[in-house]
Amino acid sequence: MSDEVRPGFVRVRLDLSYDGTEFSGWAKQAGGRRTVQGEIEDALRTVTRSRETFELTVAGRTDAGVHARGQVAHVDLPREVWAEHHGKLLKRLAGRLPRDVRVWALREAPAGFDARFSAVWRRYAYRVTDNPGGVDPLLRGHVLWHDWPLDVDAMNEAARGLLGEHDFAAYCKKREGATTIRTLQELSLARGGDGIVTATVRADAFCHNMVRSLIGALLFVGDGHRAPDWPAKVLAAGVRDSAVHVVRPHGLTLEEVGYPADELLAARSREARNRRTLPGAAPGAGCC
Repeated sequence: MSDEVRPGFVRVRLDLSYDGTEFSGWAKQAGGRRTVQGEIEDALRTVTRSRETFELTVAGRTDAGVHARGQVAHVDLPREVWAEHHGKLLKRLAGRLPRDVRVWALREAPAGFDARFSAVWRRYAYRVTDNPGGVDPLLRGHVLWHDWPLDVDAMNEAARGLLGEHDFAAYCKKREGATTIRTLQELSLARGGDGIVTATVRADAFCHNMVRSLIGALLFVGDGHRAPDWPAKVLAAGVRDSAVHVVRPHGLTLEEVGYPADELLAARSREARNRRTLPGAAPGAGCC
């Protein structure tokens, strides 16, 4: 695969956010389900008065109900379309898009930029409260209620045993041809003054259901059902454990995507497409 933009086209970076409550995830789906990608592509086609749909590539696909504050995507537009519309495109999209999705910035991307493969990390936050009275009604679409008291120190102790490069098969929904090897760069939890516990989860990439499964395991530690060393034991076993629950999606928000310096974008994109294996492990299928 190449990061070269087709002759006559311009690669445009989009920075965007959305409330995932009413979306069936990011990616377009058959059957007319409402998705973030579908809404933006439809709006882009309308405001540029184009017959063609220009397909978006996103940094990280989110599941149904998951939110994003700092999502990044790119789209390749014909040079004449970009030249004609770029000055007014942001405002026109604001007038055309539904209120639960916003594009905040549009700019020509530097050479070698790929929203997905050039990224060096994605940072998510998962928010949960153990308030006996439940969740603030104004936050109910973004905070999970856990009806057992949570020991955040125990959860952080457990989280430390999951950091680093591992095969996260025990915490991922397996997809044919995709590796489950990831580097978990940060996993920490803090209780705010409002009582909400926010988990910060950062990795080079995530496999399907990985964040929500990790949080599910940590909640079992936090409420005393499992010891702090249990999540690491599950990881080492390498198979799904029925005790690890995939928590509900509404507490999860993609907060930020990190990219290297412009001159390193193309190299990072090539590296990210390489098949990944752990030292001493047999090669597995998958592109990233």
